[in-house]
Amino acid sequence: MGMQITQQESHALYGLLAESSSDIVLKTDRDGFIVHATPAIERLGLLPPDMLIWPHILDLVDDTHVAAIAAAHSAAISGKGQGARVEFLAKGNGESERWFEIQLRSLIDHRNRIYGALGIMRSIDDLRRLEDSLFTATMTDALTGLTNRRAFVCMLEHLVRDETQGCLALFDINRFKAINIAHGQSFGDKVLVVFSDLLRTLMRRSDIISRIGSESFAVILPDTSIDEAREACGRLIDTLSEVGERTRSGKVVITASAGVALIGGSLDATLRRAEIAAFLARTRRGCGLEVDLQAP
Repeated sequence: MGMQITQQESHALYGLLAESSSDIVLKTDRDGFIVHATPAIERLGLLPPDMLIWPHILDLVDDTHVAAIAAAHSAAISGKGQGARVEFLAKGNGESERWFEIQLRSLIDHRNRIYGALGIMRSIDDLRRLEDSLFTATMTDALTGLTNRRAFVCMLEHLVRDETQGCLALFDINRFKAINIAHGQSFGDKVLVVFSDLLRTLMRRSDIISRIGSESFAVILPDTSIDEAREACGRLIDTLSEVGERTRSGKVVITASAGVALIGGSLDATLRRAEIAAFLARTRRGCGLEVDLQAP
């Protein structure tokens, strides 16, 4: 059911929008130059308060989103595809990113000719932050702060698809279930956090570290030869062994095993080679390092 609005009611509605701190009503001519906008456009920092000439609508938009806003404005001016919501990044002013949503509709005169576009813009920064936090939550292991298995698979799949050279290392904390049973889950959680911190400390900044299972961790080493990966992973295994020797007097000793393989062929093939190497490291050595030397 439609709603009839008188001219006075239209003025009142426009007044409400004009007073809004987050909604912007703007009007453009056919070429896209802004001819009027509500004061919120200045309050939100999109225009300097002393500007004498109204800018083009695309002057508000970051270069990465100019094409999308230009297409939305063209659709409104042509009378096609009106009212679609388009999200865009505002042009930066040295501060943090600011995201907006805009809807544009044709302005039609008494002769049924389109003479411009009317738009409603609103800040969606809070929504974007919520989306980012939800995305981070789905891709992050809550205990260690590392990326989780889902994120790891996505990243490894991307590297395989792009034929990026590098290695994959899989680490397992030895006898972790026994540690959990003997000392409790909270102590086991501390072991996981300590091990993840050690990985962050000893691996390179460019390496991608993930927790992919209860006591299992993966490290993607981009642009790394098998010998370089062996050395990096061996350093971590040796560090754990040295710490264990110094703290063996009645305390829990943490050791780990690792398998290393070249990235390539396919996602499944890469994982299989690294998993077999990790299995051999656990069964042959108890703790240590096994390297798969097969070419992908």
